[in-house]
Amino acid sequence: MRTGSAAAPASTRTPVHTQHVEGFGTVTITPVDPAADSALIHAWVTEERARFWGMAEASRELVQEIYEDVDRRTTHHAFMVHRDGEPVALFQTYECAEDRVSECYDVLPGDVGVHLLIGPSTGGVRHGFTGALMSAFITYVFSDPATRRVVGEPDARNAKAIALLERTGFVLGPEVELPEIDLPEVYLPAKPARLAFLSAPDAR
Repeated sequence: MRTGSAAAPASTRTPVHTQHVEGFGTVTITPVDPAADSALIHAWVTEERARFWGMAEASRELVQEIYEDVDRRTTHHAFMVHRDGEPVALFQTYECAEDRVSECYDVLPGDVGVHLLIGPSTGGVRHGFTGALMSAFITYVFSDPATRRVVGEPDARNAKAIALLERTGFVLGPEVELPEIDLPEVYLPAKPARLAFLSAPDAR
């Protein structure tokens, strides 16, 4: 696995969630440090396997700029996820009412959107790996009592991501077209997406 320059600064950010998953290991979720993490994120998002992430042609500098923009926001958040100290995923959350997905369905109070990119295998990935990570992500998102529903919107062509959400308990919604966003600080192309919803445990 590529990890970028050895001279990259080390992140000093504090995890927002730590969870031991029986038979799997300790999962920590830490806010992305754009300067420290951009090289690793760039290595992940530019691989063919991450084509649905939409950043295949991005430079490392652009990746850092994008996550600096996310870092400034109060409605969108990005996290590096570690298993027993090893980086294994990039996880993002956002308030649906403040995102382009709000143009595609009727947002309810407490709707929180999520994006997930699992890092490339380092030899420790095995059956149940992604499911174990998902359980930690969902626990973290619902640890905020204001969150009443988690919303996924993977690319409609990404059958693996859609199947993962179904296995995790999400209920599939309609296929929609997420609109293009073209702003000075960020550009997102339009894309077909499949909505999926997971209600808070006390609402099921």
